[in-house]
Amino acid sequence: MTEIIYDLVVIGGGPAGYVAAIRASQLGFKVACVEKRGTLGGTCLNVGCIPSKALLHSTELFEEASHGEKHGIVGKISIDLQKLLARKDEVVKDLTKGIEGLFKKNKVDYIIGSAMIAAVGKVGVTTPDSKSLLLNTKRILVATGSEVTPLPNAEIDEKRIVSSTGALSLPEVPKKIIVIGAGVIGLELGSVWRRLGAEVTVIEFLDRITPALDAEVAKTFQKILEKQGIAFKLATKVTGVKTSAKEAIVTIEPVAGGEPQELKADYALVAIGRCPYTQGLGLKELGVEFDKAGRIVTNNHFESNIAGIFAIGDVIAGPMLAHKAEEDGVAAVEIMAGQKSHANYNLVPSVIYTNPEVAAVGKTEEQLKAEGVNYKVGKFPFLANSRARATGNTDGFVKILADSLTDEVYGVHIIGAHAGTMIAEAAIAMEFRASSEDIARTCHSHPDLNEAVKEAALNVLGRAIHI
Repeated sequence: MTEIIYDLVVIGGGPAGYVAAIRASQLGFKVACVEKRGTLGGTCLNVGCIPSKALLHSTELFEEASHGEKHGIVGKISIDLQKLLARKDEVVKDLTKGIEGLFKKNKVDYIIGSAMIAAVGKVGVTTPDSKSLLLNTKRILVATGSEVTPLPNAEIDEKRIVSSTGALSLPEVPKKIIVIGAGVIGLELGSVWRRLGAEVTVIEFLDRITPALDAEVAKTFQKILEKQGIAFKLATKVTGVKTSAKEAIVTIEPVAGGEPQELKADYALVAIGRCPYTQGLGLKELGVEFDKAGRIVTNNHFESNIAGIFAIGDVIAGPMLAHKAEEDGVAAVEIMAGQKSHANYNLVPSVIYTNPEVAAVGKTEEQLKAEGVNYKVGKFPFLANSRARATGNTDGFVKILADSLTDEVYGVHIIGAHAGTMIAEAAIAMEFRASSEDIARTCHSHPDLNEAVKEAALNVLGRAIHI
């Protein structure tokens, strides 16, 4: 058994872990990052955010070209699925290798293997060739991320019943696919296969899609997706999923009660959410405290109830988003180094990368009403935006919520082309507690989609120019 001493051992090489490891090394720590997957980047880079965005972009190009008559693009085109999937894999490979390069540049020791916390300050690692390492360390940072939430009575085999991982690499374009769950993952991957020709049906237990979104935005979003060809069965529960050699059979019934029904498709995608992944680390044996959702309980320094054991990312409270995890990682190690740092969970942007995109930061109308906050609303449709008209991307709107008295912006919600890029402007403004007038009086480039943000801010004040 080889013994090595570190200032910090990070368990997990996803967005939380690898960013924390690099920042800690920049701060002068001797750092190791243990990752059992064999490639860095975690779920996000390997089988999540990045491959799904590659597929979304490729299929969006295909759909645009297939329906480009109004732009003068004529003629039939086809898709090479294997080439499309190969490009996705190449993007992932390049980025994972890029993180390895960053580790070398920043002198972070990258250790491939399964980690278990043997005791406070001691991490045992079993490498793929069954060798054992003992890492002695002043601090341990758990950044093991999350895994797919299982669905009762549905055994994911990644053949006919697939998770998001399997849905990224289907061997052919299905004639029909059933998506269980109307959240971000289900709608993004459902959109990918719908664009390629699949008949997509989304089943959701709740009576609306994307429950975290502002209700008005969610309603508009559903109408647009239905217009694109995605069917929804809301307020519907899945009671079982079984398979045959060539299809998945999903049994459903109304949440309010009623006759069961069977739906058949080539594949069923289980996309009901994610849950923290902390198994096999020895945390419970050490007495680490967990909440009811299975997350590690931490203080405002990201430290658990056991001194010297810290946690970040999807294994603690807060949005399960890669960029939130990165902010956790930076804040945690900067605090360890004696700096005053924090992660503001109130202003974590969220984005759905469909077409149109949906993005939000801050409070929804429903949240402000529940909190008894008096607010004003300003909206501006992309139909009235010159750049949107020029490109043909006129679906959606920008919506800004601001305090009725102080005019401080509490929430910004965008559904439209490039919403994920535009939301950054709102996040920065809100981080500095800007008013809607601050945004309205800031010069925006013309012609650009961002002018819709300015006009929505003007509309909060009752003086939009172009509507």
